[in-house]
Amino acid sequence: MSSKFGDLNDTFNVADDVVETEIVKKSPDKITKPTSDDVRKDYDYTRGNLYSIIEKGQEAINGILELAQESEMPRAYEVAGQLIKNVADATDKLMDLQKKLKDVEEEKQKGPSTVNNALFVGSTADLAKMLKNGLKEDNK
Repeated sequence: MSSKFGDLNDTFNVADDVVETEIVKKSPDKITKPTSDDVRKDYDYTRGNLYSIIEKGQEAINGILELAQESEMPRAYEVAGQLIKNVADATDKLMDLQKKLKDVEEEKQKGPSTVNNALFVGSTADLAKMLKNGLKEDNK
């Protein structure tokens, strides 16, 4: 009963040992930037999927329009309208994909740009004198 929790240890049948744990620091996962090959593969894959979605949507539109004309049910026309909207959205996504690829390629081609800012340090009186002297020199 050397510790102040001795009675509790006896009650719960546990040992009076102190367990020391070792703290292991996990190294941060390295995030790899996508290479141009990865970007191109992703672009091609996404583009192929969008083409497939658009083609299947066109087939579905043709089928639902035939069904709507035969049945003359308002619900069939509503579904046809929604399907047309979905195909139009897929074509918009295809155009957005083109724009995003162009932006990524421009970002890679765009190198570091140097910005030179000229800064005048002085009072307004100094600036006025400097401008006045500059005008006199130009007139000579």
